[in-house]
Amino acid sequence: MPNANVIVWNEYRHEREMPEVAKVYPDGIHSAIAKWLGTHDDLSVSTATLDEPGCGLDDEKIQNCDVMLWWGHMAHDEVPDELVDKLRRRVLEGMGLIVLHSGHFSKIFRRLMGTTCQLKWREADDREILWVTQPGHPILAGIDDHFILDREEMYGEHFDIPRPDETILISSFDGGEVFRSGCTWRRGAGKVFYFQPGHETYPTYHDANIQRILLNAVRWATPAGAMRIECPNKPSGWLDKE
Repeated sequence: MPNANVIVWNEYRHEREMPEVAKVYPDGIHSAIAKWLGTHDDLSVSTATLDEPGCGLDDEKIQNCDVMLWWGHMAHDEVPDELVDKLRRRVLEGMGLIVLHSGHFSKIFRRLMGTTCQLKWREADDREILWVTQPGHPILAGIDDHFILDREEMYGEHFDIPRPDETILISSFDGGEVFRSGCTWRRGAGKVFYFQPGHETYPTYHDANIQRILLNAVRWATPAGAMRIECPNKPSGWLDKE
């Protein structure tokens, strides 16, 4: 029986508007990730996209979600603030959140981090080497001390995020840049993992190492239990107004 309900959320705009992206991900990035995760019996995996009613995330789906993966790029501002409030609350209650690639600029990630989440970038077919900095971390189970992506978008420091609880991967690129490409935080009872690779024109999510890390991350972020976010002498729902 599955012990984790997982939602892979994606804008699903690039794949429908750009032939070069559709060639790599004909059914969308979300479908490619969900297909791999769904081969594992301990996970019940579904998808949601921006242009579905309610961004594909009604209250019941959010409440029942154990781990959400988030890929966004060109339409961050179209995600309603009300939805971001609900997602933030669920993370604080224990839902795991895995933020992928350009999701660093998503409303939910910036809300949880409290910083701009700005970084340097260059789209030029860079070779990326991802180096393990925390051997033995559960997200890195089955990963060697490094692996290589032949083509990726360069992300470089400075990355304006709060100091991670753990930096488990750093990346180096052809231009000499380095980047904290795998970072974790705790927010309330929830675990957050930011994972940098995943530019839409490259087959990153078809790579076996990337798939392994995403599977490990989902299992790592699955909550052991929920925490109710209430405070004595405060009306119900006060946190959502913060």
